[in-house]
Amino acid sequence: MAKFGEGDKRWIVAERPDGTNVHNWHWAETNCLEWSRTFFNNSFTNVAVGDGDATVTIKKVEKLDGEAYVNVRKGKVIPGYEISVRLAWEGEARDADGKVLKRVDGAVEIPYISDENAGEDPEIRVSVKENGELGIKLMEVMLKKGKVVVLEKVRVWVESMAKGGPVKDELEAKKVAVPHKNNNNNNNNSSNGDNNVKKEEVKKNEGKKGFKVISLIEKFNCRARDLFEILMDENRWRGFTQSNARISKEVGGEFSIFDGSVTGKNLELDEGKLIVQGWRFGSWPDGIESMVRIVFEEPEDGVTVVKLTHSDVPEEDRYGNATVVENTERGWRDLIFQRIRTAFARKDYWIGNFL
Repeated sequence: MAKFGEGDKRWIVAERPDGTNVHNWHWAETNCLEWSRTFFNNSFTNVAVGDGDATVTIKKVEKLDGEAYVNVRKGKVIPGYEISVRLAWEGEARDADGKVLKRVDGAVEIPYISDENAGEDPEIRVSVKENGELGIKLMEVMLKKGKVVVLEKVRVWVESMAKGGPVKDELEAKKVAVPHKNNNNNNNNSSNGDNNVKKEEVKKNEGKKGFKVISLIEKFNCRARDLFEILMDENRWRGFTQSNARISKEVGGEFSIFDGSVTGKNLELDEGKLIVQGWRFGSWPDGIESMVRIVFEEPEDGVTVVKLTHSDVPEEDRYGNATVVENTERGWRDLIFQRIRTAFARKDYWIGNFL
């Protein structure tokens, strides 16, 4: 027992004289912005795309702004970034003899690359300074072939950030293989049987690790059947989310929302009372599907209480980003429920959809 005011040294993480963060117990944040600039400069300097009579070359990175960092604790990497990138490209149009007919300059804008959208390709904008026939032709080459190259290299950067960015090599070096302890080989058969049972139990429990449950309760000033309808009608979904949607209203039918980022199947439907669906985000590891259960209660006329349970949400996406649960919960609050409230507040929405 420690004396009053002294604390128990077994529970105090003391500062070491050598500054070593033992086992990465403390949060260690590394600024990755300059590393990212170097990464993009190396990736987009004099990169040729396109051939034949129309050639395009990505010349350089003109600008990279924003923030990028990785947090590491106990070997777990949590990247965070919001950056914008501007690339300069040059195109040449040649005749059959190889003579240069036109040379144009242009730009590639990537306005938003964020850890929140790590599983989705960012928006790419291509522009050209010369709007003539040959200029447009070269821009089309950049759109068709150059965009593929740009997205591929951005994906490599996203995956590198998920692995630790500039501290990846340091993390790999710190990994120490833990040798397996060999128990006394003279154990009797009954002991071995007990160990086998324990191993089976461990395997069963491991299946539950790495997943979370999101529970939300929201109140709306509307009828339950109207709220049910807005969630199950693809035209109304497009209206309040401003994104493409394809939604079946049948049990066993499939749906695709948020421009295909989320797909799934209807498992149970009870109009105005219950929606049960299997949900899967495109950025999740293969084979993982979550369960969404939405219960509608109408305690009084014109007032609906929604009880959402979103289970089996993975803690990490396929790129190693550990913000899946946080982003999914924020998506329900901000991109679905709040936008429904905003839509219900618009008179033109009611006239066009319900009246």
